[in-house]
Amino acid sequence: MNKAIREQLFGRLARQNPDPQTELRYSSSFELLISVILSAQATDVGVNKATRGLYKVANTPQAIYDLGLDGLKDHIKTIGLFNTKAKNVIKTCKILVDQHAGEVPEDRDALEALPGVGRKTANVILNTAFGHPTIAVDTHIFRISNRTGIAKGKTVLEVEKRLLRTTPKEFMLGAHHWLILHGRYVCKARKPDCDNCIIEDLCEYKKKVFG
Repeated sequence: MNKAIREQLFGRLARQNPDPQTELRYSSSFELLISVILSAQATDVGVNKATRGLYKVANTPQAIYDLGLDGLKDHIKTIGLFNTKAKNVIKTCKILVDQHAGEVPEDRDALEALPGVGRKTANVILNTAFGHPTIAVDTHIFRISNRTGIAKGKTVLEVEKRLLRTTPKEFMLGAHHWLILHGRYVCKARKPDCDNCIIEDLCEYKKKVFG
């Protein structure tokens, strides 16, 4: 896929959704961090349902840490892998309090040092909370990138690096959300909805599904 086609592709996604947003509900960088940690192998809908109650009673590192492990589990027990996630969240809150004055660091290395935070989660926080031109490659973006030909790669990191290198600069801030939403609702894993795809004619996928 060449530069001109990429510009058309992202241009269409941008016109369709000029201000793309995460579907996780949050009101601070800390709430976003916790929601992203909880969202691993879980749906945004499920996370939002659990955090709606959690954030009403505790939405700072100290407050969640003060809930304790069992108290936190009570709020997130409907989310998959909640036991492990609860342990990571408590440890993360302790580190934020002790090492970062209760603030979410705007630094990749510091973010990735937090329990439950890997490169993908760090990218989400840097992009969504702090406006960095990064792209967090999840299963949707990995699939879309390879299917369409935007950025082919055998690994998540390979796709991420290619996207960062080839995505037109004017679309970098929104690219993460446009691709995720397109993969979630249009270019689905089992059956892509090519009939309702606004970039179908630009896509290089050879097994398009119509009708």
